[in-house]
Amino acid sequence: MVQLKRGNCTAGIDKGELISFIFEEHEFIHQKGSPGWRSADTEMFPIIGPLNETGFRVQVPRGSGAIQDQHGLLRELEYELISQTGTSVIFRKEYEMGTRVRNSKFPEKSDKEWLFWPYSFTFEKSFELKEDNLEITFTISGERDMPFMLGYHPAFKLHTDSPTIFTNDRKITLDEVLVVGSRALQVENCKSITLKDKKDIKIEIEGFEHFMCWTEVKNMVCIEPITFYPYAIAQRELHTGFQYLADADAVFKVTLKV
Repeated sequence: MVQLKRGNCTAGIDKGELISFIFEEHEFIHQKGSPGWRSADTEMFPIIGPLNETGFRVQVPRGSGAIQDQHGLLRELEYELISQTGTSVIFRKEYEMGTRVRNSKFPEKSDKEWLFWPYSFTFEKSFELKEDNLEITFTISGERDMPFMLGYHPAFKLHTDSPTIFTNDRKITLDEVLVVGSRALQVENCKSITLKDKKDIKIEIEGFEHFMCWTEVKNMVCIEPITFYPYAIAQRELHTGFQYLADADAVFKVTLKV
């Protein structure tokens, strides 16, 4: 595990997964093994959302489509540690077009044992710890015009019975998130969210356009920056939410401010 420290802040990263962010002895990240979710954070790429209604196939410009499971195949790949200092670290995943990737949801939750994507790409995830914030940067490089969606899926530990999520013009209770269930609550056209709990944390984004919020328990909540909210359309139309790589790398940032 990589341990970053600066001032009163520490961050723990295990194989690219943010498993701890502590400020003045307060843990902000959901802990594995606690009720709610088996992970602490993950990425949704190159698609966001489920594809069970379309046979786990998504329409792309190249070939006859791609086989993907919920939230894409990136989470099935392992990060490689590229560089590290006391306050920063960079991880990378690389994928070669057409490579079959074993689906961890098979056979219990999916009938597709293998997933593939008809484009090559490199995906970097970096962490930089500052005095009162943690900056997480995602850099995507690959073939020009490769379609993709990106979502970041961190889970925050809750310490009180009545946490509240605030945007510039909206107040969201935990009960509102719970009612929406597995679809996740949409928070559109939003660049920052503050989770008010025992200690507050602000999530600011660059490159992403929206958030969605999800939980099925009261001890954690996922506040997820996304490029596209997939649940407002039919799964057969999911391709309409793609962005496309240009000549330059696509860069997205999430800053956790305490």
